[in-house]
Amino acid sequence: MNKHNSHLPTPSIVNSKICLPTQTLTKPQAGFANAAQFGFSPEATGVANTETLQKAVDRGGTIVVSLPGTYKMAGTVYIGSHTSLIFGNNVFLKKVAETGDFTHVFLNKGALTKTYDHHITIEGLQIIVNGVFKSFTEVFGLRGQIAFFYVKDLRIERFRCMDLVGAQFGIHVCTFEDIFIDDAIIKGQKDGIHLGRGKRFTIRDCVFQTVDDAIALNAHDYATSNPELGWIEEGVIENCHDLNQDHTEGFFCRVLAGAWIDWTPGMNVQTSDTVVTEGRLYRVQAEADGTIYTSKTRPVHARGLEVLDGIHWHMIQEDVTYTAGVRNVVFRDIFLHKPRTGFSARFDNDRYSRSYYPGAPVVQQEQLLFDNIRVTHQGSSDLISIGTPVDVLTITNSSFYNNTIRFTGNTALEDYLKTQINFSGCVFKHNGEMILIANSLNRKNVTLQTASNTVLSDHFKAVVVPGKGQIVVESDLPGLKSDVSERINYSQTGQRIL
Repeated sequence: MNKHNSHLPTPSIVNSKICLPTQTLTKPQAGFANAAQFGFSPEATGVANTETLQKAVDRGGTIVVSLPGTYKMAGTVYIGSHTSLIFGNNVFLKKVAETGDFTHVFLNKGALTKTYDHHITIEGLQIIVNGVFKSFTEVFGLRGQIAFFYVKDLRIERFRCMDLVGAQFGIHVCTFEDIFIDDAIIKGQKDGIHLGRGKRFTIRDCVFQTVDDAIALNAHDYATSNPELGWIEEGVIENCHDLNQDHTEGFFCRVLAGAWIDWTPGMNVQTSDTVVTEGRLYRVQAEADGTIYTSKTRPVHARGLEVLDGIHWHMIQEDVTYTAGVRNVVFRDIFLHKPRTGFSARFDNDRYSRSYYPGAPVVQQEQLLFDNIRVTHQGSSDLISIGTPVDVLTITNSSFYNNTIRFTGNTALEDYLKTQINFSGCVFKHNGEMILIANSLNRKNVTLQTASNTVLSDHFKAVVVPGKGQIVVESDLPGLKSDVSERINYSQTGQRIL
């Protein structure tokens, strides 16, 4: 998530410097083609390689880059439906600024017109960023080195990028169905894999060493970091490693939710605020300087950007929703080597964005399962930080040291609703007192159940901190279990009430 844009460029859906084919391929050509036969070469300039690879990709079908070497790329290649790109061993694409910085190495063609592309595969791609980055160009808020917006049936395998810099993500996908990302190694400054709204996804067998989020499930986001808003659902993230490094921020996985309201005359808005009117969603684009604007004129334009009352309104989508969040997602076989918060379900509420507009519908994130989560470091970091309503968290077959589930919040909501937390079959390795649940929210209600867990130290003791809320416990853990078959109610005073 970017907090370093001092100036927001005027958004443009189509890059006027790029001329795309106007006709859609009606019959994908059969067989394979080698990009070399179009002139794609390690000896060519970045401009020439961009042009020749575009010609190869425009044919559709399967395009192979087989000759080992480092291929300069000076611009974006636009990939359409029914196309597979396969890169052989020891093939690298290196960004070069021969005509200036640019954003994507690959972008699907439908991203420019919000038209779904289908059945795209990229296999074996290795990108060298080479210090060439630009936050976004063709689509406002779309930041990936490879990016897809309006895509169905997408497969990315054996992706490598070791030098993410600036404000760009490794892989960025928004408004999708059925995506599969397998065997990625991503290192550098920004998010490794960043998803916007969509459903049915798998991310597996990945290694991350990123300063910012390894994976971002940002159903809501800064206006500059996702082009559309909505739910992310029905996904599996498995066999992923979050490697340690000296500097870090963010999380292994960020889970962002949001909600907004209908436009009303005289409402106050800031950058990234969203409103619904005329059957569309509009967002405020402005400097992240904390300025509050009063909106007196209803945005009604059908596309693009319009300035009303000094407010830059961007029409972002025509299918109306008032909420965004994450539901029905499984995290499995996750190895957390870095001493930072593992998972964060949250609202933004700062000068860059406020995810929840006052008076909006209460959005509850749903059914998050954590199975075989392995914390390998011994730092006292939070396992999960929760700053939105979440209905159920299930943690199974996992292993921890001194790692807390922490409920935090801001002034966004008065009621963060009830949360049920279940621990089962887990191993607790801390040698001493461990705060299992900590709450700082007013009137927060948590029910905690633990069963069939293993404790490795005779000195281990689990405690809960209800703060100004209430935690009802039924537990097999030392420090929490009762001598009688009754639930224990930890009140605001922290007292056990049988």
